[in-house]
Amino acid sequence: MTHKVFIVMGVSGTGKSTIGKLLAQKLNVPFFDGDDFHPEENVAKMASGQPLNDTDRHGWLKALNELCKKHETAGAVVACSALKSSYRDILSKELNKSIQFIYLEGTFELVKARMIERTNHFMPIKLLKSQFDTLEPPVNVNAITISINHTPTKIISLILNHIHQ
Repeated sequence: MTHKVFIVMGVSGTGKSTIGKLLAQKLNVPFFDGDDFHPEENVAKMASGQPLNDTDRHGWLKALNELCKKHETAGAVVACSALKSSYRDILSKELNKSIQFIYLEGTFELVKARMIERTNHFMPIKLLKSQFDTLEPPVNVNAITISINHTPTKIISLILNHIHQ
């Protein structure tokens, strides 16, 4: 199998970390949660209810791109919102065909319901609308799009089917 870096993307609350960890286990590659690479200023800004802007995200995305490049040969799974096309361009810079985006797609209502159930996360629900407003779904690009209406097991099965085609 060709090793790739898989970016599990979508708005907050779609299950990026859950799916990313499960996928990494199935592929026997390391998992990285993009949230862990945010500088403290970004986490504090989001925790206070303020959405990040492109300037806030730029250094974070560059750091994740460097992480991806380090794992380009052996493969990895990274959970990252990657909301805009321009963000995905930064993430994939110099990675050619060794990066694959996996878009976890869900409605505002479904994601909001999931976020209400979630505890101990720095992202407040009130920022969800700003994430949907910022979101540019990866259409017309080589991305795997999976609905979050399925169970995690089914989502992993669908992703693996796409990967192994």
